[in-house]
Amino acid sequence: MNFKSFTDYLLLEKNYSELTVKAYLNDLTRFSEFIAETFDSSSIYEVNYSQIRSWIVLLVESGISNRSINRKVSALNTYYKFLLKVGDIELNPLAKHKALKTSKKVQVPFSEAEVKTVLDDLNFGTDFESLRNKLIIEIFYSTGIRRIELVELKLTSLDLHNKTLKVLGKRNKERIVPLLDSVVHTVNCYLEVRSGLEEIDDKEYLFLTKKGVKIYETLVYRIINDYFSLASSKVKKSPHILRHSFATHLLNQGADLNAVKELLGHSSLAATQVYTHNSIAELKKVHVNAHPRSKK
Repeated sequence: MNFKSFTDYLLLEKNYSELTVKAYLNDLTRFSEFIAETFDSSSIYEVNYSQIRSWIVLLVESGISNRSINRKVSALNTYYKFLLKVGDIELNPLAKHKALKTSKKVQVPFSEAEVKTVLDDLNFGTDFESLRNKLIIEIFYSTGIRRIELVELKLTSLDLHNKTLKVLGKRNKERIVPLLDSVVHTVNCYLEVRSGLEEIDDKEYLFLTKKGVKIYETLVYRIINDYFSLASSKVKKSPHILRHSFATHLLNQGADLNAVKELLGHSSLAATQVYTHNSIAELKKVHVNAHPRSKK
């Protein structure tokens, strides 16, 4: 099927990333194939909820997680909402659908001591890759940006005079985040060795491989995992956990929830509030230790 108008809608009107649009189109294509094979239908315009439910059952039986299934159904729902909007259908077959229940995964952040061990106690060295890796960790922990946002940073994103970083977030929403003096120092050291690379293809991007091309997401994940494996026994050691740690540590130190929301690039407070459970634990500890009625 031709999804060009829907693709244009997602990219231009909804400001979805190309990666998200690709995932949506893949889900729609798989669903179209299922409808064609199972119900001998060539049009997903005329699909009813019973047929969609058959697809969901198939996905469940195939062992796909409820979270992943909900994402696929969400893509389909977005498509039907679009068709409804442009007048191609009169009823959204998913209008009354309820998402499958998912278990909430508790993301355990790194402790302040674990982050300190990585940044202060490990010997990074002064070569290109060592300085790049140190800067990646410092930027994650001091700004809380997402992995894809870090990968897409450009030299023009930096304003070292004002000690700020311009970040392009979800749906192409820009935000300015402050840089600590220590991070600015590492940036300058990194830029000096970066200029000494023999060949640079992706000149505009801040973070490069030693071959001079733009860094990629799996490498960023590997860098975080490798360094934090030396300091933490936690099961998950990823850029997202470092982002989680940034938010949790700020809130533990009394930062305003709205300020943390802006730094993280969240569109609503609800998204930021998932980081507060650790802060509440910290508050309970302070309360128990400080309250005069608390049993010592």
